[in-house]
Amino acid sequence: MSKVFSAHAVSVDGYITGRDPGPGRGLGDGGMLFDWYGDGDTPSKVFAGFRLSEPSARVLDALAERVGAVVAGRNTYEDSDQFGGDGGPHPTARLFVLSHRPAPEMRGRQTLVTTGIEDAVAAAREAAGDKDVSLMGGGVVTEALRAGLVDEVVLHQVPVLLGDGRPFFQARPEHVRLRLVEAVPAPGVTHLRYAVAR
Repeated sequence: MSKVFSAHAVSVDGYITGRDPGPGRGLGDGGMLFDWYGDGDTPSKVFAGFRLSEPSARVLDALAERVGAVVAGRNTYEDSDQFGGDGGPHPTARLFVLSHRPAPEMRGRQTLVTTGIEDAVAAAREAAGDKDVSLMGGGVVTEALRAGLVDEVVLHQVPVLLGDGRPFFQARPEHVRLRLVEAVPAPGVTHLRYAVAR
């Protein structure tokens, strides 16, 4: 069965955006969370235009090659300018946008899901086939953790304290234990992959 995982660039103090994120503003003043996508000389095999350090390219491409579908939250969708209106964050994977409010018409590889995280992940699993499902956005990841749907959490931890922004993990009623599977230091980022303990 395919796995469900999240992979986010995150500050040391736990933010996935800086102050004032939004449409046309992306990560707000937290753009340095993505600097490692372009600060090296190794081109990504999956993402055109990304030139990373060798260890970052190896980690990012290995994760990207696993992805068959993506579930993103509405804030992530809007902050990313709707991924061009018909695409997604991954060059080939289907995108399922989880939202509880009206959304613009979805086209191309995009599908709106309004009936909850379980339905969004189920639809993404079906679309992914034998590949994995990637989760995007703090709210989506929190809901999926609460529902027991997450197998792995990957943090691309950037050595900065942003002080404010959107926190990655939202409030949860219980603890979630993780087991470190891999830690890869790289220029400007440390890649930490955890399995969710069950």
